[in-house]
Amino acid sequence: MSNLAYPSETVTQKGTSGDVHVTGRRVVANILDGILLTAVGAGFLMAFGVETETAASTAGTSSMAAMSPTGTALYGVFAIAYYVVMEALAGRTAGKMLTGIRIVDEATGNAPSWGQAILRTLLRIVDGFFGYLVGFVVVLSNDRRRRVGDMVAKTLVVRA
Repeated sequence: MSNLAYPSETVTQKGTSGDVHVTGRRVVANILDGILLTAVGAGFLMAFGVETETAASTAGTSSMAAMSPTGTALYGVFAIAYYVVMEALAGRTAGKMLTGIRIVDEATGNAPSWGQAILRTLLRIVDGFFGYLVGFVVVLSNDRRRRVGDMVAKTLVVRA
């Protein structure tokens, strides 16, 4: 018999207890992960950037860098792999580590499986609409504070 508490604030399974009301921490974790991925993206831009001339102002032209298609594809693979690998192996990303939250399988309380991590990551596309507004509204609208990716993957984000 499961010890999961619906829809209370605490999920208890196999001795693991975690508060699912961590919305503020999730927002901060997303911002931190975004900063990290932006920094990595800058590195990809330096390695794979191409310079293009653009008209900037009445002062003349300025140079602007754009990433090559190869760089863009490699960066996309890196970003997807970052979420999948960190969530499957550690149960959290760097942002979640810094904010003291983790992802758990709702049935076992363990770190998510590779399949769950892939589902969560792929559904970031839906949750990320309008600057993650869709994910934020969905999280606030349910008692277990899950975004679409969590619902489909059957995961919870709890205090570590």
